[in-house]
Amino acid sequence: AKFLREKAIAEDIMNRLVPDTSASKEILNSEVASCKNHDLSDLLAYGIGVHHAGLARADRTLVEDLFSDGHLQVLVSTATLAWGVNLPAHTVVIKGTEVYNPTAAKWEELSQLDVMQMLGRAGRPQFDKQGVGIIITSYNELQYYLSLFNQQLPIESQFVKQLADSLNAEIVSGMVQSVTDAVAWLGYTYLFVRMLRNPILYSISVDQLEKDPLLHQHRGNLIHSAALLLEKHGLVKYDRRNGSFQTTDLGKIASTYYISSTTLSTYNRNLKPNLGEIELCNTFCLSEEFKNIVVREEDKLELAKLMERVPIPVKENIEDPTAKTNVLLQAYISRLCLDGFVLSADMSFIIQNAGRLMRCLFEIVLRHGWAQATYKALNLSKMVSRRMWLNQTPLRQFDGIPADILMRLEKKDIPWERFYDLTPQELGELVRVPRMGKALHKLVHHFPRLEISAQLLPLTRSMIKIDLTLTPDFAWDDSSHGFVESFWIFVEDSDSEMILHSETFLLRKQMIDVEHCVSFTVLVHDPIPPQYFVRVVSDRWLGSESSLAISFRHLHVPEKCAPPTELLDLQPLPVTAFRNDTIQSVYEGVSSFNPIQTQVFSQLYSSNDNVVVCAPVGSGLDTCAEFAIYQAMQQGDSNAAFKCVYVAPYQSVVQQQLEQWQKTLQSKLGLKIMALSGETALDLKIIEGCNIILSTPSHWDMVSRRWRHRKSIQGVSLFIMDGLHLISSPIGPCIEIITSRMRYISKQLDKPMRLVGLGGPIANARDVGEWMGASQHSVFNFHPSARPVPLQVQIQGFDSPFYESRIQSMVRPAYSTIVQRDVQTIVFVPSWKAARMATLDMLSYAAAEDKDKRFLKCSEEDLVDYLQHISDKALMHGISCGVAYLHDGLSQQTQSIVQQLFRAGAIQVLIVTSSLVWSLSVSADLVILMGTDRSQHHIASQSEYPLADIQQMLSKANNSSYDSNTDSPCTAIVMCHAPRKAQLVKFLQEPLPLESYLDHFLHDHMCAETVVKMIENKQDAVDYMTWTMYYRRLSQNPNYYNLQGTSHRHVSDHLSELIESTVSDLENAKCIAVEDDLDMLPLNLGMISTHYYLNYTTIELFSSSITAKTKLKGLLQILSNSSEYESISVGPETEDFVRPLLRRVALPVEDRLHNLQAKKVNVLLQAHCNQLHISPEHRQEQNEVVRKSIRLLHAMVDIVSSSGWLQPALEAMEFCQLISQGMWAKDSWLMQLPHFTKELADKCAEQDVSGVFDLLDMEDQERESLLSLDSPKKMEDIVNYAESFPDVELNYEVSCEESESEDPVQVRVVLERKSVGNPHNVRSKFFPGQKSEVWWLIVGDSKTNELLAIKRVNLLQKSKSALEFAAPAPGKHELTLYFMCDSYLGADQEYNFNLNVTQRSDDGDGDGGADAVQMEE
Repeated sequence: AKFLREKAIAEDIMNRLVPDTSASKEILNSEVASCKNHDLSDLLAYGIGVHHAGLARADRTLVEDLFSDGHLQVLVSTATLAWGVNLPAHTVVIKGTEVYNPTAAKWEELSQLDVMQMLGRAGRPQFDKQGVGIIITSYNELQYYLSLFNQQLPIESQFVKQLADSLNAEIVSGMVQSVTDAVAWLGYTYLFVRMLRNPILYSISVDQLEKDPLLHQHRGNLIHSAALLLEKHGLVKYDRRNGSFQTTDLGKIASTYYISSTTLSTYNRNLKPNLGEIELCNTFCLSEEFKNIVVREEDKLELAKLMERVPIPVKENIEDPTAKTNVLLQAYISRLCLDGFVLSADMSFIIQNAGRLMRCLFEIVLRHGWAQATYKALNLSKMVSRRMWLNQTPLRQFDGIPADILMRLEKKDIPWERFYDLTPQELGELVRVPRMGKALHKLVHHFPRLEISAQLLPLTRSMIKIDLTLTPDFAWDDSSHGFVESFWIFVEDSDSEMILHSETFLLRKQMIDVEHCVSFTVLVHDPIPPQYFVRVVSDRWLGSESSLAISFRHLHVPEKCAPPTELLDLQPLPVTAFRNDTIQSVYEGVSSFNPIQTQVFSQLYSSNDNVVVCAPVGSGLDTCAEFAIYQAMQQGDSNAAFKCVYVAPYQSVVQQQLEQWQKTLQSKLGLKIMALSGETALDLKIIEGCNIILSTPSHWDMVSRRWRHRKSIQGVSLFIMDGLHLISSPIGPCIEIITSRMRYISKQLDKPMRLVGLGGPIANARDVGEWMGASQHSVFNFHPSARPVPLQVQIQGFDSPFYESRIQSMVRPAYSTIVQRDVQTIVFVPSWKAARMATLDMLSYAAAEDKDKRFLKCSEEDLVDYLQHISDKALMHGISCGVAYLHDGLSQQTQSIVQQLFRAGAIQVLIVTSSLVWSLSVSADLVILMGTDRSQHHIASQSEYPLADIQQMLSKANNSSYDSNTDSPCTAIVMCHAPRKAQLVKFLQEPLPLESYLDHFLHDHMCAETVVKMIENKQDAVDYMTWTMYYRRLSQNPNYYNLQGTSHRHVSDHLSELIESTVSDLENAKCIAVEDDLDMLPLNLGMISTHYYLNYTTIELFSSSITAKTKLKGLLQILSNSSEYESISVGPETEDFVRPLLRRVALPVEDRLHNLQAKKVNVLLQAHCNQLHISPEHRQEQNEVVRKSIRLLHAMVDIVSSSGWLQPALEAMEFCQLISQGMWAKDSWLMQLPHFTKELADKCAEQDVSGVFDLLDMEDQERESLLSLDSPKKMEDIVNYAESFPDVELNYEVSCEESESEDPVQVRVVLERKSVGNPHNVRSKFFPGQKSEVWWLIVGDSKTNELLAIKRVNLLQKSKSALEFAAPAPGKHELTLYFMCDSYLGADQEYNFNLNVTQRSDDGDGDGGADAVQMEE
């Protein structure tokens, strides 16, 4: 450009470039000042511009704008302009056609595409009819460029060079799993097209093409050769017999970091456990990517100078190309300047590849588990990205600190940890620039830092669970940290040589103030090492590392457990073994029982001992329960005297068992069978009138707490606890408490009650048997492999740390497995989104193979009747192609239809969300778990599936018609995150011991037992604990429960301390009172907590937060923070879900009063009342929130009533009504009716029809005319609802109109229901599940906000009640009698009455007063 300027000046043609009179000259002169580049500003005034990658972005944009506007006549550019910017011109001149290629390390001719692209700029469509292109090149290349434009040479494929690496990438992604898949994949490439068009060039003879027109054989040969190469380098496992591929860890690394197979093979050969930075750099330089780098004569001098300045010694001679690569890499990290252009281009090429190659080295050594090599590789990778060395100050990673300040900091011999303790003034003095103190202090505390602590929980003698707590200890800055920071968690052995466990931890901006818990297991070998080390290292920041030594000095590993029960080779037991025709009729079509049922039969059916049976899920344990029922039935004098309780872990399991037993035991044996509802009054009637009572642990806990006063509980002769293996789950404490209670009841009443425990395989079944009172020969604990139907379990690891991409990568392998095996398949996925995505992806894969109906096993006509009952269009499409999905958001009818079609074999693939595993009633030959974690939760351990859930999923691989002679075993494939693979292998092969979590949930149970007088002092509490499984495990595995020894003294002290801390917490929460530091007395809050089965912390929150002036908004805020909602999931997507709903809800949600979880609960409740549409996954959570809210609001009413506040009590009752009907108070009461819309309610309001009774009082014709419904059925529904709407006649009588202050006043009330509705079944369009009506009678003074009396009423048909209260202060009082409902709007009643209260007279002696009081009483 400068040459052109000088030439134009010399020839005096400058005015052609910029005429003196043109406006362009003024514009160019004005823009010169804004140029950042000095050379550009010199040239612009002469109408000449330059454009290259070295210019600042602003300068490049300025040049582009000036040229496109015509102010610049000449633009001198590098090749960047050819591809990156669209600037047409009249003439394009290519000066020289050689460019330097750093990959090949030599000068090469421009490719034909580059030349075509450059010359394509010639000719401006709006100004020119033709453009001019000029190429200045060497004479040797003249013919090439002439032919390029005249002959149009074809573009040939170069894909064969990269075939092996591309094939590896497809194998890793799951798109290619065999040679057949690979041949089909190759058919989509341009290489295949060119092989057909020009076979000779690709070494294909004419004869080959004639014999094989589509080149199947040739493509197969190419794939075979590539597969052999990949296998040689260890990237895949290639089975030559069936042509299948299986990826390896190295293959995954190569695909992830885009590394060639030869490079990876080189790395694998050269990497060793103890290599240092020198060896790491040398290995890096051996990469195939740098094979073309050469050392030129002109480079040697500068390389020699650089070699003396780089910190890591270079052993190789300066002539060696690897030495050049090594030196340039270190020069880049050291920020050294280079003189030569070619050397700069080589450095640029090396750095472009350095990031991924270093990460690749890190991943390889991490997979090998070499601790020191892993840290060195990770640090070297971070040095490349940060361009600094490890011995430099970490503050260099922040922008904006002057270089001299950094140099001063590095000269000070102060450890980095010491900087956190320095004040801004001290930091300023340290660098001798006081004004920099605050800025440095701020940056020091922006540097990522995590505080870590760990707790050891021994699981077995060889396996330890580590609960790691990570606490962020830095301030988040978006410019430095972005939205997420990644950390590596490493666990090293005692010598810091091997990494025993590694995983990534993602810290998100929203979770910076939260403590994070990460749980994982590690193996411990004999002899036990002295310690392990845990390191948490930042993935991006040099110097950000926290370490913790975990000492094993005081570790007590649990004793070895007894071996599992051997499955005896017995003759299958025939059904006739019952010797009872009535019982045998239950098993029509069954000839004999399976081996496990055969082995336990005599102990369950022929004896009355307590029995524990632990067997793999799917072994027919429900039949074992039936054996015990038959034995108890025959022991009783009559069916009426026989009472059995069967407790299953979840409501869905109870419902399934209820339906099954009602079809068999109830219909064949005449037994009365029902399930508990959770409402105490109704449940007591069920227990009294039934032979077999089914219940969940919480329902039985609620009803059995007052067993001393309930004869029906004492009359239970058989207690069956199913799901013993869930004692270690969140519902475990409840299972433990009710089982201990039933054994205690049996002991106290001195009355035989048989306990039968059923569950999955566990290691310490003998401990469980002792706890339940079962003798050693009555404990059966079978190994997981002892399934009646054999199961093959395969575990596949997937590396992606990101949840969505990991789930996505599992779909293709799952599809290939289903196609290969061609059997009925159940696929479990984490969420409804994953279910729909997997369904559509599988249909897409099938359609791509022109087999879109491959999974449909019936005619489409057979599905028509079923599809018309399904509203989900995506599900309808899936079913019509043979793939269906199930999630919580689907109606029960839809779920039933889908399961019916799958059971009948009409559809082959059923995709189910993990939350439905316990309610799923179908099984299949193949089960696939796509993922073992539910979401990217901020607490990693809570997002993983519980082990019991995984076992339940695997149990669905169960062929009921299995024949060992003809059928192959069922198969389960578990696809999981790679770090969890080893843990799952261990867990699924060997059962784990059961451990108790009772100490974490003891408060509520202790409070309840105190309320029912089971515990009256602290010694009672200690005695109470000795009945539990927790007490038995204390001495067996002391470290798990934070004990330091196993002696009686240690256990006793631990129990006493536990009771003391629990009682202290309950006392502080005002749930109980402690007298004389020993006796425990229940208080009102404790009674409310027990009655409503609520957490004591919730009751404490309600009591401390609600005031006399609390309104609906305040009640909602307090309700949202209840401990009962801690199970509501919170993840990174929660903010995205909540944000749009916040704009649509009626009541504002204040951030300062809600954490994210409470905010979500608040929004879900308001969305219910607003009837907003939300996703199916959140709808299930909303249903849970709504159901729990009724109990919580009832408790609020009781707490507020205890304080004597009228208005908050009425607000809570009205809130119950709003939740029950899914409405707001401003909505018309008519909106409760079916088929009513807002428009129809407004239309009724215009005719002064505002309530249900107004509508009911209308004449039929008048009503039909007003509503104008389109079908008689809708009118019938409305009338039926209105007739069942509670119409209660209330009569009351006040004992006196005048009274003295504090004298008792009584209001007698008679209630009579006139309507025909069922009070145990509230009719609501939006309430999820069944609900009973609850009524309150209240006497209060609205002027003083005083609540004088309240009574809860369960109204069936007729009821009499009396409310008694002390007369208020002297004066005339206008009191109100309220009759409030918790379920319907518009059913409440109010009655005012006057009470004249006079001053209390104190005349007469004490005895007379006492007599008077006695008479009144």
